[in-house]
Amino acid sequence: MKFPLQKLKQTGDEPFYFEDDVDIRELEQLNNDIRRISPVHVKGQAMTRGNDITVTFSIDGEMVLPCARTLVDVTYPFHIDALEAFNLSPYHTEEDDSEVHSVNGEVLDLTPYIKENVQLEIPTRVFSHDDEAHEAAPQEGKGWQVVTEEPEEKKVDPRMAKLQSLLNEEENE
Repeated sequence: MKFPLQKLKQTGDEPFYFEDDVDIRELEQLNNDIRRISPVHVKGQAMTRGNDITVTFSIDGEMVLPCARTLVDVTYPFHIDALEAFNLSPYHTEEDDSEVHSVNGEVLDLTPYIKENVQLEIPTRVFSHDDEAHEAAPQEGKGWQVVTEEPEEKKVDPRMAKLQSLLNEEENE
């Protein structure tokens, strides 16, 4: 989502309104839990005062994350309200003020800040509330298997079968 600085400066004291869908599927390739993410809807405004630009915007979308218990896909809708500040001065560095970003060139690109805000919104764990999810979860893998706590019939160890038969004989007498 890019805006020419000339267009932002033309609005004067009036805010510049914008609304668009932004494709940020590159987040799926990063080392995070996002399995899929739909294009996000971004709506907001930019205010210009001298060399300062303040952009307030909201991001709405859905991402698919793994369930913390079963690893099945869980759709996670999100809404983010964000505020970013930019400075057009060539003398301003981000080291001066970490809250204010420098603008290089003649275009203000919001896409990296949209991606950053979405990444910050990823929850540490999500859970599926669907009972079918437990059935879809893998029940065994290489070197492990799910063990249930349901009592099984008393099985006699084959090595102790002879001893068990002796105990059964004593009970019968």
